[in-house]
Amino acid sequence: MLRFVNFQKSYHSFPALKIADLTIEPGIYWIKGANGSGKSTLLKTIAGILDFKGDIILHPDISVKRQTLAFRKLVNFAEAEPVFPEFLTGKEMVRLFAEAKGAAKGQEDYYIESMKMQSYINRPLGTYSSGMLKKLSLILAFLGQPEIILLDEPLITVDVESLEVLYQWIAEKYFKDQTSFLLASHQPLESIILPAVKEILIEHQSLKLN
Repeated sequence: MLRFVNFQKSYHSFPALKIADLTIEPGIYWIKGANGSGKSTLLKTIAGILDFKGDIILHPDISVKRQTLAFRKLVNFAEAEPVFPEFLTGKEMVRLFAEAKGAAKGQEDYYIESMKMQSYINRPLGTYSSGMLKKLSLILAFLGQPEIILLDEPLITVDVESLEVLYQWIAEKYFKDQTSFLLASHQPLESIILPAVKEILIEHQSLKLN
């Protein structure tokens, strides 16, 4: 459960988002909205990256402002267009996140192998294509035991085969670990969901940003 309390986010004097009081129950949510509607801003504030007024509380009473470290350990985030230090290798980046998130030993191996990243995971990130970086960001978002995973534009720069893998990961986390998801996109869910994986998100819910 995620609760917004007197939430406000502005850029200088421009009000970007305002949520007086909202509780999001556990589940899988597709956040819909046009470009510039505030989808990325919403996810980044939940992830604790952007400052804002008010508070966001994770069940039972973990505040992103008062218990920042505890909150961020339970909320994972993958950006729309990830940027990582180019001098690190993919494997080193994974190890850093695995340690920070308290991941079980070897947990990352499953995600690396299922995304077929073995051939380049030890290469410097400066050599990665946008698709490779996107896959890496998705792996990082699934490490540890998060209660909520935030995925910003998870479908861009990802090939069809990798999308099938991603949907399988979501299903596994949701049904086995009761992990909730907030997926943000400017695309309508029905137009991009793959026929082979429709059953995975059959119980999805939608939030709309105007």
